[in-house]
Amino acid sequence: MGAGEIESADRPLAQHDVKDLVNTPPLFDGHPRMRAIRSLIESIADTDTTVLIRGESGVGKDLIARALHAASTRRQGPFIKVNCAAIPQGLLESELFGHEKGAFTGAHRRKPGQFEFANKGTIYLDEIAELPPALQAKILHVLQDFRFSRVGGHGMIDVDARVVAATNRDLEQAMERGEFREDLYYRLNVVEIRVPPLRERREEIPALAAWFLAKFNAQYGRQKQLPAGTLARLSSYSWSGNVRELENAVRRLVVLSDGEQAVEALVDRRRPTPVDALRPLVTESLREIARRGAREAERKALAEVLERVHWNRAEASRILKVSYKTLLNKICECGLTPPSRREP
Repeated sequence: MGAGEIESADRPLAQHDVKDLVNTPPLFDGHPRMRAIRSLIESIADTDTTVLIRGESGVGKDLIARALHAASTRRQGPFIKVNCAAIPQGLLESELFGHEKGAFTGAHRRKPGQFEFANKGTIYLDEIAELPPALQAKILHVLQDFRFSRVGGHGMIDVDARVVAATNRDLEQAMERGEFREDLYYRLNVVEIRVPPLRERREEIPALAAWFLAKFNAQYGRQKQLPAGTLARLSSYSWSGNVRELENAVRRLVVLSDGEQAVEALVDRRRPTPVDALRPLVTESLREIARRGAREAERKALAEVLERVHWNRAEASRILKVSYKTLLNKICECGLTPPSRREP
């Protein structure tokens, strides 16, 4: 499959059953923030709410989008993925919306676009921040009334599709620089899902590594094992490339005759020296540190306000000057729970 890929559910899934996804690694059970994402997916599964998935490259945004589709009432329809960064800008409008015969040089026949293929299903716009300004405007209009015209066409086409978008970029900074439309940001960001990096959910690493090991053993006809020492090294590694880097490391372990040594060498090569061990190891960029600091400050402020108003969410949303829906999303993102639901 290329930049635009079409998938249909292989079998019906129970409407809110995210855990039973086929051929996907176990992402939703090992960390409270991931369990909160599962709960959020389940709560919006029967709606057509537009969703914006955010997180570093390789954290599993694609899998979250597929989970949304598989848990939704559209699960028997197509799942269309369009990587907005992988298609040349000159071809992206035609890829998304199709073109009429003769619309430009080389347009020898009418071609439907990915939005048309996504009818009755889900369209997943990956790397949404890479859209050029003119296309951002057209996407905005589509999100408003789900009607568009093909390149070179005049007739309007109606489409019934759920839109899920994803990015690893800081959209707020992009808006400040004039690179991303503010009105499109708010149209996309009805529900926001922030996927934490793998280094913040290390307890998931053993289960993920075991899943990838079983997958690649079956794929390549091998019977490799994951020694305890290697697993310990994997669990202590920082994984700047997140789940995708872990997947590639386990694939290397399976396909190479000296795979265990190759993986251990990869991890050991980035292990701090004795001098480095005397001071904290910084593995984040300044931007990531700032984001984390902002998230922690936001969580602290939200928790203080909720405690002060005895978890009266309507009052909290008034004090914090955010909508009730935004407040609920923030509570979910921060993993906050009312005192009555906390474990003793």
